[in-house]
Amino acid sequence: MTRLRWALADGWTITLRDLKHWVAQPWQIVFGLLFSVMLVVTFGYLFGGAIEVPGGGDYREFLMPGMFALTMLFGLEATYTAVTTDANRGVTDRFRAMPMAGSAVVVGRASADMLNSVLTLAALVVCGLAVGWTWHEGIGRAAAGFGLLLLLRFALLWLGIFLALVLRSAEALMALQILVWPLGFLSNVYVSPETMPDWLAAIAAWNPLSATVGAARELFGNPGWGGDSWPAQHAVLMALVWPAALIAVFFPLSVRAYRRLSR
Repeated sequence: MTRLRWALADGWTITLRDLKHWVAQPWQIVFGLLFSVMLVVTFGYLFGGAIEVPGGGDYREFLMPGMFALTMLFGLEATYTAVTTDANRGVTDRFRAMPMAGSAVVVGRASADMLNSVLTLAALVVCGLAVGWTWHEGIGRAAAGFGLLLLLRFALLWLGIFLALVLRSAEALMALQILVWPLGFLSNVYVSPETMPDWLAAIAAWNPLSATVGAARELFGNPGWGGDSWPAQHAVLMALVWPAALIAVFFPLSVRAYRRLSR
């Protein structure tokens, strides 16, 4: 219990350090929020008029749960950049030389990123309300939907931390972006997988992002694409299983990669 208490205290210290960086450089958060709002405006108003929602309904209500999840996915790049920068500047090595818990740096980074994600999600919710989106199933189910979105972010940030500690290359960020964008678009965020070829629709249906988006639409009471596939019929379950699997794999790998980190 003493070791756990000190591990949590060390992790909170690292979290406060990252929060102070945001206060000193708030433009990073501001630009991230503006980018998310720009995507909502672009797809909601420029392209939305040409897209039909399966079963009818307003496209912006169909779009917003997908935009919430997509923003959680894009946070993967921010996590990777922050961890890589600390590693390349020698900050991580200084932490490793100090008497602190081995998990403190990665746990602190995760806590800071989750706080950032809550702020980003809240801003995007306000944007959604402004363009006509809302939830229709009560505050309890809405809270569950937001919880699943943050659970996805929590799972993905461990993937970002692990990749940053293993690759430790700013140049690899471009390769990561090349992977993130197809993962985001090959889903049910913007259109129904039913409009895709069968083989592509199957990939989109089993995409972890699609599971969270489908579950969020169901919990918010927003128009959804439905579908006859097993993941489509069990979206809430898959929105729990996918993040749990990612955390089970990449959390211990992240801590292990940090402990073995060397210059």
